[in-house]
Amino acid sequence: MKKSIKGTRREMKIDWSEVSAVGIDLGDRFSQFACVNVGGERIGEGRVPTTAAAMEKQFGAVGAKLIAIETGTHSPWVSRLLARLGHHVTVANSRKLRLIYENRRKNDKVDAEYLARLARLDRKLLCPVEHRNERAQQHVALFRARQEAVETRTRLINHFRGAVKSMGMRLPACSAEAFVKRAATALPAELKSALEPLLTLITVSNEQIKKYDRKVEGLIEDEYRQVQVLTQIAGVGALTAVAFAVTIGDRKRFARSRTVGAWLGLSPGQRASGKQDPQQRITKEGDNYLRHLLVNCAHYILGPFGPDCDLRRHGEAIAARGGMNAKKRAVVAVARKLAVLMHRLWCTQAIYEPLHKGATAIAA
Repeated sequence: MKKSIKGTRREMKIDWSEVSAVGIDLGDRFSQFACVNVGGERIGEGRVPTTAAAMEKQFGAVGAKLIAIETGTHSPWVSRLLARLGHHVTVANSRKLRLIYENRRKNDKVDAEYLARLARLDRKLLCPVEHRNERAQQHVALFRARQEAVETRTRLINHFRGAVKSMGMRLPACSAEAFVKRAATALPAELKSALEPLLTLITVSNEQIKKYDRKVEGLIEDEYRQVQVLTQIAGVGALTAVAFAVTIGDRKRFARSRTVGAWLGLSPGQRASGKQDPQQRITKEGDNYLRHLLVNCAHYILGPFGPDCDLRRHGEAIAARGGMNAKKRAVVAVARKLAVLMHRLWCTQAIYEPLHKGATAIAA
């Protein structure tokens, strides 16, 4: 009797004319979907393979529907596919949906139904995000591949130095690009058979990173010429400029440049209630890779080789307040201000003045 009931449920056809919203819980192999009508009643559910052909077959001829999915590995290409089929797709921020990820009865069917119900009530409840287009995602893959190569080189160098230290010796300080030449002459004879192959791997990593850098420089020359203005800022190179443009996408999406810092998670969070408003850490929301690049730029601006500019003076003023975390706060503040400045320069295509505030004060 149970088998016949299950079989009947699988054969039930969905009346797509009655469907108001669809929620899809994306899985690696299969995805579960649920449909609700205008009154909020569940009128259908099903499972579809997470492939382009299966998605197009299932949702290609049902008319334009309001569809909600969560952010994840498959959400970029699925959202683009469903949008091409004519649907109104909302990509929900999975970090904001505590209703789903803290549910005591969590499973794929329940998650899909909750997505559909939230989309039917108000799409803003899903805290929607906008995915990059396919071309921009290819560029992001280039940046992430370069980052993996850099991290691999760093791990190899750290292992090399640690192995030499364990023998009571120490390698000279140098840059990652010069490490192979310096380490080859200072390598102890006892460790040559074990560590010499690592020098080959580090050399290959250096060559590959240089290739990635040339590709990024080609992007800023060919496809992202408008962000060349960002490289006027000391410490901002082609990689940071192109990553900034790729991550933001449409520069007009922000009405005010001041909101870019908060969008990248560089502003403090807030837990105000009544008269209580405790100080919070930065939210660290948004793109982690771009935030990492901006923090590196801030370290250079505040470092020994950073030129005198408004950004450096702003950070030094915060660091001068003292305290245990004054330097860290200064770095984050400079990174946040740098993000605002980069967006403003990108929009206006103006000439960068490092001491704009100083010149304004003198003129006044």
